[in-house]
Amino acid sequence: MQILLVTGPGGAGSSTVAAATALRLAAGGSRVVLLTPDAPRTTGLGEAVEVDVVAAGPALEQLWGRHAEQLGGALPLLTVPPASSVVPVPGVREFALLTALAGHAAAGRADAVVLDPGPTPAAVALLALPSALRWWLGQAAPTRLRVLAALRAAATPEQPGGTAALLAGVAGVEELLTHVPLADPRRTAVHLVLRPEPGADEQLRATATALGVLGQRVASVTVARLLPDGPGVWWAQRAVVQAETVRAVSDLLGEVREVAESAVPPFTAADVAALDAAVPDAPAPQVATPAPRRVADEWVLDLPLPFARRGEVELTRWDDDLVVTAAGMRRSVPLDALLRRCTVTGGALAAPGTASATLEVRFTPDPAHWPTGLLRPEAGATDPEESRA
Repeated sequence: MQILLVTGPGGAGSSTVAAATALRLAAGGSRVVLLTPDAPRTTGLGEAVEVDVVAAGPALEQLWGRHAEQLGGALPLLTVPPASSVVPVPGVREFALLTALAGHAAAGRADAVVLDPGPTPAAVALLALPSALRWWLGQAAPTRLRVLAALRAAATPEQPGGTAALLAGVAGVEELLTHVPLADPRRTAVHLVLRPEPGADEQLRATATALGVLGQRVASVTVARLLPDGPGVWWAQRAVVQAETVRAVSDLLGEVREVAESAVPPFTAADVAALDAAVPDAPAPQVATPAPRRVADEWVLDLPLPFARRGEVELTRWDDDLVVTAAGMRRSVPLDALLRRCTVTGGALAAPGTASATLEVRFTPDPAHWPTGLLRPEAGATDPEESRA
């Protein structure tokens, strides 16, 4: 199942582009689901594609209802409120979309899901949710806690406690995440829709950097709601602004799709299809899994951060993770077995401000964790696999 996530700043027309994309895929014979938190305004859309409108409130009630009895049994002194009285917390909307997406992926009834999560901040938050959940699960229920809980449960099966309830919830979330391909850049393509206004290029820069932190790329950019030429000074000025916006965005990312503003807002599925606003029919950008490369007596890990500038990236090491922060987004990148036995000695941003901007993190072997022989590889060995052999 392929995921096409369409987003942009409010008012750019990303929902219309998402609907047009779903219609084009369906017309080509694909089984398509349009997944969105808000009901589409387009009439007749549900006749051509499956539309799944996910409301956060009902999703939270269903989730709470499934686990309230177990929670109440584990914590008998706590009065658990009914599902109808639970107050939503921030992030529930994204979690509801994630749950719905997992359901479609597990069912296997769709070839493609067109995801319309709303404005860019909500879309980036949704993309970050799987890795963030995995990180918190690792903190709340590390391996040693799970082993101890399993041993305790085996010894006293008649006395389930709060830890057992916690681990049951952890297992449920992990099962959910196994069905969600959202964090996989090979199966998720992010398409950005921008307004023809000054600052669109900076919006593209910031979004591309945030996606880079998450290991994703911008698959395509559409500049929508372009007005036609007209008489008078106002129209001339508007035409200049639009042309400069398209040129600035094109300079950053290359080819840009242009969609004209409709004189009458699209109301029916036929109106949306006539706009020719669907995203390009192209595979998701190829994103290589970061792997260390040998440079002299060090290893270097390359983390692509498109358009990141110097002074805008933070890097820390915590335990076996490398924590990267840029464009308001933070991600914990697990290190492989090789780099876990190394010390971070520095980092530098190569090609800053460009589409090729890359954070190069340098590692030096930690003698306390390396056999002496492995610290003196044979001359000419430049591959990490050779050093580990």
